[in-house]
Amino acid sequence: MSLSVSIIGFGAFGQLVARHLRDHARVVICDPALRSNDLSSVDLTGAAGCDIVILAVPLSQMQGVLGAIAPHLRPGALVADVASVKLRPAQMMRDLLPDHVQILATHPLFGPESARDGIAGHRIAWCPLRGRGHLRLARFLRGLGLRVIPTTPDDHDREMAVVQGLTHLIARGLADLGAGSSRLGTASYQRLIEAAAMVQSDSPELLRTILTENPHAAAIRQKFLRGAAGAAI
Repeated sequence: MSLSVSIIGFGAFGQLVARHLRDHARVVICDPALRSNDLSSVDLTGAAGCDIVILAVPLSQMQGVLGAIAPHLRPGALVADVASVKLRPAQMMRDLLPDHVQILATHPLFGPESARDGIAGHRIAWCPLRGRGHLRLARFLRGLGLRVIPTTPDDHDREMAVVQGLTHLIARGLADLGAGSSRLGTASYQRLIEAAAMVQSDSPELLRTILTENPHAAAIRQKFLRGAAGAAI
């Protein structure tokens, strides 16, 4: 895969992306606060000049980044995001990016913690929005062992309102209770604690995105809380 790839945002997930792409493409990074020891750093204009541009920034920064790179994107370039919600990023990319670029909305269903032993077998939600460049990228990722799951931004957010929204809600509740391993813990309780621990290290920005930026999350959350309250009567 002899392509140039820029990763805008070099936090924990951007570093994970770089680690798995660097042997297959020329990778550069763009982050005002973080640097790599051995990957070139570029500004937003330089990042926009690559064949594939990966947006690994918080959702709150995405609009500004899209506006900054839009005038500098080359015709045929593929711009992809990795946000945990899909409707809002998809709409922003459609609205702010020029017609001559391809657009792909993705959500890797793993993170640095769950993929610490490798990405093979993990899944990535795949929402092609414009162009066919995503087909080549999907083939490449399947070659790395990822399972590419086609979906739409709306279908993704509806499912993730349950899958991710409730997981983080429960994890936050358990953390507030100070729940942890117990000498009397059952197998099901221990699995619950382990699942909660996998997401408790996620950033506050990610938690806010999952719980407030998914338009389907509030209704699911209220339904869950009503059911929990009814079960306690």
